[in-house]
Amino acid sequence: MRIIAGKHKGATLDFPREKITRPLKDRARESIFNLLTHSNKISFQFENSNILDLYAGTGSFGLECLSRKANSVWFVEKSEEAKKVLEKNIKKLKIKKKAFIFFEDVFYLIKKNNFKERFDLIFCDPPFKESSINKLIQQIWNIHLLQKEGILVLHRKTNTKEKFPDCFNVIDERIYGISKITFGKFSS
Repeated sequence: MRIIAGKHKGATLDFPREKITRPLKDRARESIFNLLTHSNKISFQFENSNILDLYAGTGSFGLECLSRKANSVWFVEKSEEAKKVLEKNIKKLKIKKKAFIFFEDVFYLIKKNNFKERFDLIFCDPPFKESSINKLIQQIWNIHLLQKEGILVLHRKTNTKEKFPDCFNVIDERIYGISKITFGKFSS
């Protein structure tokens, strides 16, 4: 797995030997970034943005954001092994000052709301078996974790049927193999 574009383009990322995470395929990741930056529906600017990477795994999404000049990325991961690999990737890319890791359960961390930032982009890549996505989106809305014009990107299995809370508006949805990527915003 490599960084696709930006300052660290071509840098190789480490990943765990054991299959404890489900890395986002390069094709899907590249498509997400293309849609974020080039879609008329979304038009996101990475430069100086603050990103929250939920269920970060080894950090491929957030590290790509930092390569594209994001101001900061806050990674949330509860697997000790994935966290160690994420720390190794951050050290390898020499971006420690812009990367913050929370070794915590996503729901617990959001409930505590220890964030000092409101985020421009939240990437949510839970295990495919996670069934409480509606609850998670509602919690993010309740504590105003996303900036007013911020984007939430959700990675789910293609056949997963979500009933999103009323506050969440789907902007675009794409299918890549077994992956379904949903882009959305919160209503005002």
